This record gives sequence, C-alpha cells and structure tokens, in this order.
Amino acid sequence: MRTAQRDPGELLHRLITGYRARLLRYVNRLTLGDPHRAEDIVQEAMLRVWRLAAQHPPPADAAEEEPGYDEDRLVAWLYTVARNLAVDAHRRDRTVPMGVVPAPMLQRTTETDVADTVVNRHVLHGALARLTPEHREVLVQVHLCDRSRADAARAIGVPQGTVKSRTHYALLAMRREMRRENAAA
Repeated sequence: MRTAQRDPGELLHRLITGYRARLLRYVNRLTLGDPHRAEDIVQEAMLRVWRLAAQHPPPADAAEEEPGYDEDRLVAWLYTVARNLAVDAHRRDRTVPMGVVPAPMLQRTTETDVADTVVNRHVLHGALARLTPEHREVLVQVHLCDRSRADAARAIGVPQGTVKSRTHYALLAMRREMRRENAAA
C-alpha cells in the first residue's frame, strides 16, 4: 500500500503526474471519444480529490513513519468519481427539460376552425352521455386517463379481459352515437 504526502497540493500533483493520462484515456472511452468532455470530467474528478484531501486530512498514525493518504484507495475513488461524472453527463444529455415545447406544437394550425372544434366537443360530449356508465367509465380510464388495461382494471375493479371487451364495445357504441349525432346536425 502506497501512501501519499499529507499536503493536499502535493497529493494532487502526484496524482496528476502519475494518473492523469490513464484517467483521461479511461474517461475518453466513457464519453465516446469526446476529448473536451473527457478533459472536463478529469479536471472535476481531480478537483474533488483535492477538496477531499483539503477537508479531511489523514489521521496521524503512530505506527507509520510518514502519515499520509492511501494512494491506492484515492486512485480507485478517483476512477469511481470520474465514471459517475461521465454517467451524469450522459444522462444530462439525454434528458428533455420540462416545459420545453417543440416548435411545431407552438404553431397554430389554420386548418381547423374554432367553431368546428366546439361542434366536435359537443358531439363527443353528447355521445359519451348516451353510453352506459360501464362503457363511459372504461373509456375515461383507458383514453382520457391514459391508463393501461391492467391499471384500468385495477381502478375499475374488474378483470383485464372485461376492460378489453368493454373498451371494444364502448368504441363501437361511440362511433354509432357520433354518426347519429353528425347525421342530426
């Protein structure tokens, strides 16, 4: 077991000179060859080791001639920190911020008229009102609440097969009612 000196600056210098190149190659593989991101991650990992050493000096051990940090453990910790930073960066790249709406959704389509939308909602509301309570409930659970068949079955208290059957017949009844409502309008 190797030990590094007690001085955090000396420790950082020793880690940089001895392990930076290998750590950079390791992180470069984790970042899929992005050298700038790999360099940032290595710098952040080294900074964290330096902060750890500055905040938590090693205990003075009477058995050791020169008390210091266990370098092997610090290097293992350094690689773990670098890997976690790379994983965090990858996750950050994959996320879509909440509240960001794609540009096509911001543009109003001029094809549908507001009056048509009002009429369609009125027709839909009337058709839903004429369904049986069981059919209306299953359509609300599956389509309006966007639940899976299993979740809808648990919410309603019936088997999944019943939800599937009711959904099928409810949609048939809705289509029939919508045609009837459109014919009357």
